[in-house]
Amino acid sequence: MESVIQDQIHTFRESRKNRGRLLINCPDQPGIVATVSKFLFDNGANIIESSQYSTNPEGGNFFMRIEFECPDILSKKEVLRTQFQTVAEKFSMDWKLTFVYDLKRTAIFVSKELHCLRELLWEWQNGDLLTEIALVVSNHEDSKAIVEALGIPFYYIPASKENRAQVEAKQLELLKEFDIDLIILARYMQILTPSFVEAHPFKIINIHHSFLPAFIGARPYDRAYQRGVKIIGATSHYVTNDLDEGPIIEQDVLRVDHREQIEDLKKSGRSIERSVLARAVKWHLEDRVIVHENKTIVF
Repeated sequence: MESVIQDQIHTFRESRKNRGRLLINCPDQPGIVATVSKFLFDNGANIIESSQYSTNPEGGNFFMRIEFECPDILSKKEVLRTQFQTVAEKFSMDWKLTFVYDLKRTAIFVSKELHCLRELLWEWQNGDLLTEIALVVSNHEDSKAIVEALGIPFYYIPASKENRAQVEAKQLELLKEFDIDLIILARYMQILTPSFVEAHPFKIINIHHSFLPAFIGARPYDRAYQRGVKIIGATSHYVTNDLDEGPIIEQDVLRVDHREQIEDLKKSGRSIERSVLARAVKWHLEDRVIVHENKTIVF
C-alpha cells in the first residue's frame, strides 16, 4: 500500500512540476490584475485558473488566486519571488507564491474518536488528498495499528492538564524535526496553549460540531437531543487563541427530527465532521484559502 501511495504522489508531482500558485491580498485599486498578468506573461507563464474578489471597489480589499504553468519553474523560484516583490510593494500586497511540486507536509493529531482520521487516510490512499502525511500524534493508542499499517510514524504522547507543557514541547520538537507545514486536529481532544498556536499561525485546522456557541463542553449531542434540535452540523476552522472561534473554512448541516435518538445524532454528526474536515484540508493544501481578519476567502 505504501508504494502505491508513493507512486500516486510521484505521478502528481511530475505532472505538475511546472505549476505555481499565487495568492494576493491588498487594497483594491485599478491595475492589479493587469500588472500581475503581465508579470506572469513576461516570465513565460500561462494562467490556467484565476479567481478574484473585492470587498468594495471603493476602498475595499482585493483578493486573488492564480494558478499557472511556467516552464522550468523549479529553477526560477527565487528569481520569481524576488521579481514579484517589486509588484507587491507597488500595490501594498500580502502575497504568497507556492509551487505545486513542493507538496505540503502534514501532521495529524487525534484522540480516541477515529472517524476523521480514517477519512483523511482514505482520501490520502485514494490519491484525493495530495500531501505527505509525515506523522500521526495521539494521546491514546487506539489509532496506532491503522496508522502504522500504512507506514506512517505514530507517536503516542499521553496528555493532560498536569503535563501539558512537557507534551507540547515534545510535539513542537517533532513538528520541527519532520518539517511540518500543516497540523490537522482530527478530533484531538486537548486544548492547545497560546505558545503552541502562535508557533503555527493559520497552519492548524480543527473540526467540531456546529452547535457552538450553544452546548459548550461535554456531551453536546445529549443536550442537543434534550432541546429537540432540528439541524446538526460541523465546522472546520483555523485554530487561534480564542477557543473554537478562529476563521471558518468550511461548514455543513443536516436536518434531523424527533425520531432520531442521541446515537443517531452522533452518527450523523460524525459523517458531517469527516467530510467537512476533508474539504477544509484539501482547500488549504491547494492554496485556496486566504485569511482576512477573522474570516476566510475560499476560492
